[in-house]
Amino acid sequence: MARIEPVTPPYSEALRERFARLLPLHVKPPAIHRAVARNEGLFNHLVDSGLLGPTGLLDRRVLPKALRELLILRTCVAAGNDYEWQLHVGTISARMGLSAAQIEDTRSEAPSAALWREAELVAMKLADALVHRLAVDDALFTLLREHHDEPTLIEMTQLVGLYTGVAMLVALTRPDPDVMSVNDSEKSEASR
Repeated sequence: MARIEPVTPPYSEALRERFARLLPLHVKPPAIHRAVARNEGLFNHLVDSGLLGPTGLLDRRVLPKALRELLILRTCVAAGNDYEWQLHVGTISARMGLSAAQIEDTRSEAPSAALWREAELVAMKLADALVHRLAVDDALFTLLREHHDEPTLIEMTQLVGLYTGVAMLVALTRPDPDVMSVNDSEKSEASR
């Protein structure tokens, strides 16, 4: 059971407007969005600032979609955030370009080199290092620089940090799992 009960309809006009920016009207906002909306001013700011958008946090369309989604899923695994992992897998992971085998492999302690390019494997090592140790040693940094430029590494690190923050919100609020059907996901995609 949720520790912080998500807001329920009827929503304020301000929340209705923000939810409409994130999702089609027929799709119920995820429980974590509705829990954060208990602090309506913060939630509205997240949406108004563009930090929270239809595909999640910090989607500036700079990182390739599949890499961005991989980093989110791996961060969820590293942070023990099964709620957000399930939410992404149930709604957008496949649409972002990850195969079913890749999605499942994000949970592996040692991801399969057969499923990923070296750039993706080192990106997962970055997420693990940041979440588990808050440290990036010189050897990992050298590997990262072989595959990613500095602006990309900064964006990747910020994305991992933001989704680590989501894990903290999930730990606090304990939202009930969202039940999204394939139809909801398809309708959501069709409306974009």
